[in-house]
Amino acid sequence: MELKEKDLKYIWHPCSQMKDYEELSPIIIDNAKGVYLYDIEGNSYIDIVSSWWCNLLGHGNPRINSAIKRQLDKLEHVIFANFSHEPAIELCEMLMKVIPTGLAKFNFSDNGSASVECALKMSFQYHYQTGQPEKKRFMALSDGYHGETIGALSVGGVDLYSKIYKPLLFDIIRVEAPDCYRCPYNLARESCMAECFVKTEEALDKYGKETSAFIIEPLVQAAAGMRIYSPIYLKKLRKACDEYGINLIADEIATGYGRTGKMFACDHAEISPDIMCISKGVTGGYLPMALTITTQKIYDAFYADYNEGKAFMHSHTYSGNPLAASAAVEVLKILEEENILEQAAENAVYLKEKLDDILGNHDNVGEVRSIGLINAIEIVADRKTKTAFDSKKRVCYEIYKTALKKGLLLRPLGDVLYFNPPLVISKEEIDFAIDRSKTCAGRKDFGRFL
Repeated sequence: MELKEKDLKYIWHPCSQMKDYEELSPIIIDNAKGVYLYDIEGNSYIDIVSSWWCNLLGHGNPRINSAIKRQLDKLEHVIFANFSHEPAIELCEMLMKVIPTGLAKFNFSDNGSASVECALKMSFQYHYQTGQPEKKRFMALSDGYHGETIGALSVGGVDLYSKIYKPLLFDIIRVEAPDCYRCPYNLARESCMAECFVKTEEALDKYGKETSAFIIEPLVQAAAGMRIYSPIYLKKLRKACDEYGINLIADEIATGYGRTGKMFACDHAEISPDIMCISKGVTGGYLPMALTITTQKIYDAFYADYNEGKAFMHSHTYSGNPLAASAAVEVLKILEEENILEQAAENAVYLKEKLDDILGNHDNVGEVRSIGLINAIEIVADRKTKTAFDSKKRVCYEIYKTALKKGLLLRPLGDVLYFNPPLVISKEEIDFAIDRSKTCAGRKDFGRFL
């Protein structure tokens, strides 16, 4: 039996309708290097989506490889309750130099959803233990995405992932999110004053007293289609959360580690959250690791004699895994020593200009929006009216299949195609990806790729 047949016999792939695999069978990857993936049939693919946004510094990075190998010979894992190890300590010490000012304490878990779950529980318990038990609800934006566990799914607002589970989910206070492409005020994200924040003000006025935390993806609502909004919105939100005594949770899982052009998306607004969740790029995409980082003030609300029952009784078996921590330490060293963010900033301008040149005036491209190396291409049936294609046509999925045949991994988000490459992508590799995109966009109507 061939590997593809064995895959289909045994594996239930994530975020997939497995019936689609009858037509587009699994692509079995044999090895990878830099921004390229190589399958068992000798085909290559440029990983323009960073393997779900986590591959930060390219596949097979020799420095990360060596760091993990060195650690493997010393310690592979140890219980993280009452025990610790050098890589985890070094990681926290290094992170203190780059995280927003005011964050001070690090809680380890093993994936982004878990770090969000941790943040929600942490905020709830903080208010309970500081004499504010009425603050037990969460506020979040429509079209947000924060993970797949029940708490994380609850605060998310994308029906594709959560609609069927609504009977299981928390009662969330949902706020209309910024939609700068279809702005109801006919303003531009580059020059507006985040007038849409009025929706948040209305929700806070009504529910602020019972709200424990407001969770947000800073500047980019990723799974919603890489929706990018103004930093002013974050500034206003930080100020409002302070006024209402609400914890601001920044979900930087997808936006952190240089993805938006700065180390963290919050840096664009010069704000610091009360709790920040990071994962994905933390280990360069090598091993599962996530951190929930919070302030000394929140940490102190849990610090007491054991019999007071104030401890944060939240744990993960692989919390602080030494192999993952050693990879994470090396990632931060590479970012600093090899000037990765500076090079990425230069190439971000190059990529944006190239995409604008070939797609900016396409009849079926509504907008090419960008921040850092993230570029989102909104596909529409009518550019003037911004009318979307009939979802049943699955236009972007058809483009995805076409791109694969041309060696480009261009996974869609609904009506949006996106570039979110490793930060180390070169101009030559950008040119290759653009050339592949150009052949995909060669026909006037994207709907005729079928």
